[in-house]
Amino acid sequence: MNQVDYLRISLIDRCNFRCQYCMPEGAEIDYILKQQLLTDEELLTLIAEVFIPVGFTRFRLTGGEPLLRPHVVELVRAIASFSQTQDLSMTTNGFLLAPIAQNLYDAGLRRINISLDSLEPDTFDQIIGNRGRGRWEQVWQGIQAAHRVGFDPLKLNVVVIPGVNDHEVLDLAALTLDRNWHVRFIEFMPIGNWQLFGDRGWVSSAQLRQQIRDRWGLTDSQVRGNGPADIFQIPGAKGTLGFISQMSECFCDRCNRMRLSADGWLRPCLLNETGQLDLKTALRSGVSTAQLQEQVRHLLAIKPEINFKGRESGTTGIYSRTMSQIGG
Repeated sequence: MNQVDYLRISLIDRCNFRCQYCMPEGAEIDYILKQQLLTDEELLTLIAEVFIPVGFTRFRLTGGEPLLRPHVVELVRAIASFSQTQDLSMTTNGFLLAPIAQNLYDAGLRRINISLDSLEPDTFDQIIGNRGRGRWEQVWQGIQAAHRVGFDPLKLNVVVIPGVNDHEVLDLAALTLDRNWHVRFIEFMPIGNWQLFGDRGWVSSAQLRQQIRDRWGLTDSQVRGNGPADIFQIPGAKGTLGFISQMSECFCDRCNRMRLSADGWLRPCLLNETGQLDLKTALRSGVSTAQLQEQVRHLLAIKPEINFKGRESGTTGIYSRTMSQIGG
């Protein structure tokens, strides 16, 4: 079991997209009310007085769409300023990124993951829920801005959905040939849209790798990431290809992370709903941060039994929160 030192922090559950794999089509989403969100002060208190003391040093800001969070640049600056912060990154859909990329970099953000599930504008619109034309171009501008600013590595996340975007795997992989970009293919999961998953299923990472190997060849990369991706490289390419195989392979023994929702629930495993802690309510009820530290330490100790391989203890296949509410 790896040391668990990586916290994914959802800043907000709202999103300006409605991606198929994240939210069911036509479903009503109960967004968290503003007063139920962790405030900036509460979030920074939890990081400084609970998470850092128990050993967390790597933080990723997620959503929903994190760039919708007010004062996001100031939050980045505050988290980056903690001496114990070894790594600070963000996952975004990139739609609002172009005008703010330089500010985020100047505030201390150095790594960024941008969702890019298609290179075809029409397919892109289909995946994100047809919420306005021209969105692909604005996301692409955000990616170009992040590249110019100097985010390194710049990662592009691709959720592969059979019959929707799986025909683009080679085109997306080709983005790594002449750019130092890292394209990561993610197996479609039954969280967020169980109906679509049941209808479409998923494509294994092994199948995707074989497609790429047949076209260009594929070798193990010397690059190693902070997470569960298996990293490969097309011979001679500047960038790398990552494969996150949460459906076809169990990587629980390599798991180094927990997730904090926008309303303060600490979740030890993405795919199992057992063992969550309501840190916001405890903090607002006057529970000391020293006591919260002990609760988190206990959760860290029992995390191996909660991980997906032990999912029978708390998850039956229907998840009470969508991916956007969990924080991905």
